[in-house]
Amino acid sequence: MSAVRTNRSTRRRNVRGRGTPPPEGAGPALGRGHSLPARQWPITLVLLVAGAGLAVTWASDFRYGLLLLGSSFLIGAVLRLLLPDVGVLAVRSRFTDVLVLLFFGAVLVLLALVAPQNPWLHVPALENIGKYVGHRR
Repeated sequence: MSAVRTNRSTRRRNVRGRGTPPPEGAGPALGRGHSLPARQWPITLVLLVAGAGLAVTWASDFRYGLLLLGSSFLIGAVLRLLLPDVGVLAVRSRFTDVLVLLFFGAVLVLLALVAPQNPWLHVPALENIGKYVGHRR
């Protein structure tokens, strides 16, 4: 015996609204009269700096590239914090977006500063870490 399919949907309609509302500040940074990259200039700026960081990492020095990549996250955090509308740079609430972007930006910048082979920032707790992680002398 085969089951008879009907046109009725088995899922209930959402009576309260039409999907998830966009996050606060998700509107375009500029009006419809501008081209898409211009309307979405905050994410365009962040992606350009991140792309430059990746290019510098690939072409020459990983420290400068990581600093640029980390600064792109920090620029995104500042833009999300200060601007009322940032377009697709807004993913969650303003607080969550700024917190996550600041965390990843700070981690990347810190990793670039303490990377081995002549680190730019000396952290005493990291000096003898090789003894405890499995590097034996």
